[in-house]
Amino acid sequence: MLGQAHTARDRLTVGLVAVHALTRFEVRQLLLTDIDLTRGRLTIRRPGCLDHTVYLDELTWDLLRTWLAERSTRWPSTTNPHLLLSRQTAVNDSNAALSDLATKKPFMAIGVRASALRADRILGEAKHTADPIHLIRVFGIAPNTAMHYLRAAHPAQFRPDPIAP
Repeated sequence: MLGQAHTARDRLTVGLVAVHALTRFEVRQLLLTDIDLTRGRLTIRRPGCLDHTVYLDELTWDLLRTWLAERSTRWPSTTNPHLLLSRQTAVNDSNAALSDLATKKPFMAIGVRASALRADRILGEAKHTADPIHLIRVFGIAPNTAMHYLRAAHPAQFRPDPIAP
């Protein structure tokens, strides 16, 4: 999939969704200050929720470094604090985030919805564990969401809900 993404920014976007199950909104909202280069992690700020820490694997770490190098070469004097930039946002005085369409395009080119890729990643992890706490820690999801994925991954381990229609 990454080979079908055309730019370093698009590859990083796809990588963060495919590996760490971030939403496109979360990717767009990332700031440079959310990166901890010395520890290889990102802080995902979620309004109304606790922040979530993503520990970067080698693949996403490489994608991030490649994008940061390109970003600093293309827009060395930008003051926009967002991690992902475009030609428009790099020079925008309002420090705007990348557009929704800009984060949607790489997935359109690949032929998959970002939300489906995110769900597949969480479900794939749920198939390897029956521990909801693990899913909560890895993806920063709510307990009910973790249980939803565990029920889908291990249906034989759960009784039917007696009050479900």
